[in-house]
Amino acid sequence: MKNDLTRGSVTGTMISFAVPMILGDILQQCYNIADTVIVGKFLGADALAAVGSAFSLMTFLTSIILGLAMGSGTVFSIRFGQRDDKGLKEGIRASFALLGAVTIMLNILIYAGLGLIIRLLRTPAELAGLMEEYLAVIFSGMIGIFLYNFFASLLRSLGNSVIPLVFLAVSACLNIVLDLWFVAGLDRGVAGAAEATVISQYVSGIGIAIYTRVRFPELIKRDKGIKLRLSRVREITNFSALTCLQQSIMNLGILAVQGLVNSYGTTVMAAFAAAVKIDAFAYLPVQDFGNAFSIFVAQNSGAKKTERIKKGIRSAFAVSMAFGLLISVCVFALARPLMTLFIDAGETAVIAEGVRYLRIEGAFYFMIAALFLLYGLYRALGKPGMSVVLTIVSLGLRVLLAYSLSAVPAFGVVGIWWSVPMGWFLADAFGIGYYFIKRRKLIGE
Repeated sequence: MKNDLTRGSVTGTMISFAVPMILGDILQQCYNIADTVIVGKFLGADALAAVGSAFSLMTFLTSIILGLAMGSGTVFSIRFGQRDDKGLKEGIRASFALLGAVTIMLNILIYAGLGLIIRLLRTPAELAGLMEEYLAVIFSGMIGIFLYNFFASLLRSLGNSVIPLVFLAVSACLNIVLDLWFVAGLDRGVAGAAEATVISQYVSGIGIAIYTRVRFPELIKRDKGIKLRLSRVREITNFSALTCLQQSIMNLGILAVQGLVNSYGTTVMAAFAAAVKIDAFAYLPVQDFGNAFSIFVAQNSGAKKTERIKKGIRSAFAVSMAFGLLISVCVFALARPLMTLFIDAGETAVIAEGVRYLRIEGAFYFMIAALFLLYGLYRALGKPGMSVVLTIVSLGLRVLLAYSLSAVPAFGVVGIWWSVPMGWFLADAFGIGYYFIKRRKLIGE
């Protein structure tokens, strides 16, 4: 199934395309949330802190694959909008080769430097063994992550956001069942939680690859006229590198903050581990809406439908702002019960710190909603460098402010929490200002 996003109602088209992506990423978060809930409830705060810290590292490294897949997907969308079948097919081959090579290289580097990575994260000695045990297993799922993200990006670029959702639904349910079995039933500890996630990742990755091969054989079958061309690899690399850099910088900043959080000990680490899951889950819909908006703009840019792009920009910002404000109200009001989903009610210090984090950051989700739209807009209009600049502004200032404010005794760890919305605000102001200055050139008015 292919869907042409250059036709039909602007708002309705974006929302109907975005909803399966949102549901799919909610299910993707279930991988991590299942680990967090089950580990926190059955293995305690130490195990939760170790898994939470490992999650930040995993997110950073997989963001490289995700960034390349997102950049490739934008190129696919533009070619689809231009009706350039040959360019699309050659781009698919180039992207698969590039992502596969990067995935293998990352796996080799990760296992070679695992001990060094744990030390660089300033992991407390009592948690280092648990973290290494978890990471040694979880990184064996990198190829499954590569397969899923590549084929999901391909299908979404063609307007099909439903099938990636189906495969995530199956694997998310499998992950929860296996988590309970391995951790609570077989008593395999943090390694069991990682094993459950890895198996589920391969189910979704291999499954969606087989589906694409059967359903769209013309896109990936061998064809004498379609070859792996170095020029296409360069094109994909040039377009994806900045998107990849943006994702990497984003998560490197988060990783730098994780190291600072770790220096405050197990209580703050455990609170951060649980609160970040809630945080990511809360603004996930606006993140996916930003990605759907990017594909919408890319297809219409390829088709040169300027007026439709302008309408899409206005509509997307209205929808995202409204949803961001609604989620802020919900998270602020429900911060404590949300924390108890991950942490036993007896862990009062951990819950209190998590609530404080959520009530500071949760009040400003509308700011990150705008930022995700700006990322998607600039990526789709062939200006991924601007997305990198916005990420540097947001995350660079976040890291700088986190280290600066937390060093002031009056702020302490609260300074880390306040650094996040401050970074969002400054990046939004810069991105929106740049758009109004360069609008005519950007969208071809």
